[in-house]
Amino acid sequence: MTDENGSPATAPDRERLLADLRPVAFGIAYRMLGSVTEAEDVVQEALLRVHRSLEAGEQIASPRAFTATVTTRLAMDELRSARVRRERYVGDWLPEPILTDGHGAVEDPAQQTETADSLSMALLVLLESLSPEQRAVLLLHDVFGYGYGEVATIVGKGEANVRQLAVRARRRVEERRPRFTTTQAQHGDLASRFFAAARAGDLAGLESLLAHDVELVGDGGGKAPSLARSQRGRSRVAHTLTNWLRVLRRLPEMEIRLAEVNGDPGAMFLVEDRLLAVWALDIRDGQVAAVRAVVNPDKLVHLGPVGDANALIRRLGGSRPGS
Repeated sequence: MTDENGSPATAPDRERLLADLRPVAFGIAYRMLGSVTEAEDVVQEALLRVHRSLEAGEQIASPRAFTATVTTRLAMDELRSARVRRERYVGDWLPEPILTDGHGAVEDPAQQTETADSLSMALLVLLESLSPEQRAVLLLHDVFGYGYGEVATIVGKGEANVRQLAVRARRRVEERRPRFTTTQAQHGDLASRFFAAARAGDLAGLESLLAHDVELVGDGGGKAPSLARSQRGRSRVAHTLTNWLRVLRRLPEMEIRLAEVNGDPGAMFLVEDRLLAVWALDIRDGQVAAVRAVVNPDKLVHLGPVGDANALIRRLGGSRPGS
């Protein structure tokens, strides 16, 4: 690596470059893995390898493409081992939530209109059905805008093979991905009404906002009270949510803080400024089609101090929100 005058780049130059490349690596790794913790591990190793190459004076035509290659390959390896762990996971698995700013912005290199959608929990869950190679090809081409030739180089396969992988992956995702027409403004209004009804314990109000086939998914990982399995149906989900919130409202310090979660409307549930849960809403055609609640403390720790849900349950006399 050299500077604009052809002289060897200095250590500060390399550090600035690595700082610029970190969002590139994280954007790929998080979407590949659905885990902030695993993604950060991959990013650290990827940037270490980039640093070593630069320090050794290797000529890297495109540090960004080189970083994408190293990150993708490490993430594919990590995903293979992660899948073994997820097969033993207690209950439903959901991605680790990240907070976004209204434009889908996070540590993220993709500056495209579909960036927020590519972070959504709904899509990340769908991507779990793909092989590591299919997932990498779909993300690199459809989200990050790499050409098929570039993707082939990154994943180490022929271009024709990569095109086939992309077609199959896209078809599999699109078959299971619902279409919707709700605007972002409608998202915000509906989410505000949903969480207002939640705060008030308004069963009828909640039920009126839910799609008839709404799905409720809770991820406690065996470490926090959660659903044993996902639930479907407007009445059943509304009653379960109301029961959860009735328990939480018994805690005078409980706060529901609206937030954008993975590009979708959602909320953080806190008690004494400690995070207990993050909910993300999947809104389609003016109704809440899915509620995804992450309560596994291991998946929340990157967002700040985490509360002990089991201790709070004991404090409330053993009541458990939902089952």
